[in-house]
Amino acid sequence: MLNLYRLIELLVTLQSIIISTMLPVYIPLPFIGKTGTSYEIPITWQIPTVIVLILLFNSKVVFKAFTIYIILGLFLFPVFPQGGSIGYLLTPNFGYLLGIFPLIKIIDNLNKYKINTRKFLFNGILAITSMHITGIIYNLIQIIYYREFNVFLYNLGRYSTGKIGYHIIMLIPIMLLIKPINNLKYKK
Repeated sequence: MLNLYRLIELLVTLQSIIISTMLPVYIPLPFIGKTGTSYEIPITWQIPTVIVLILLFNSKVVFKAFTIYIILGLFLFPVFPQGGSIGYLLTPNFGYLLGIFPLIKIIDNLNKYKINTRKFLFNGILAITSMHITGIIYNLIQIIYYREFNVFLYNLGRYSTGKIGYHIIMLIPIMLLIKPINNLKYKK
């Protein structure tokens, strides 16, 4: 039987993932040179959005939406951060997309009880680390298969070491949403 509320949750989650993938993170720096300049951080809003969606809904909805997102990106539309198509399987980025699945599982552990900042930070750092480890393993498998060992350190720096700090810092704005999310989930 079709559950309309679950379908709406799935569509909202899928749309949020796609939109957040296309939005880069900028930090405005208004005092440098007295112009309205900004600094682009080399990540998108995808990871923070996925974390918030898991906390709002549950892992089953986000897991299904992210699976649909990957299928859309591989076979239909270029919705990934740097394009799409079946050829995306050959890029190191795809390993980090696969790393979202363990991230979903780890963050979902927070839905079992009322969230506090310490548990959120611990699970958030663990989830982001597991996502990056999955991406590194995928990259390592590609490098061994294609015998391109000289590219490993470059890919490690570009896709993991250069971004993991930013991903962890992005947990701080999400911490501001913990109290409203708890209020939504645990109304007294």
